[in-house]
Amino acid sequence: MGTYIKESSDELLNKVSWPTWEELQSSSVIVLIASVIFALIIFVMDTTFSRLMKEIYKLF
Repeated sequence: MGTYIKESSDELLNKVSWPTWEELQSSSVIVLIASVIFALIIFVMDTTFSRLMKEIYKLF
């Protein structure tokens, strides 16, 4: 178990290529924008479907 922890620590500290602060910020902005766009698309689809179903129910 101790060997596993030592090897994991060594890999995280010396072998992993961590992004720079600027890369991390730009990636976060891209994810945020994509999430907002995706949420808006779902909102529009949900609202449209809801209104469509209300109109269909009015017929009966």
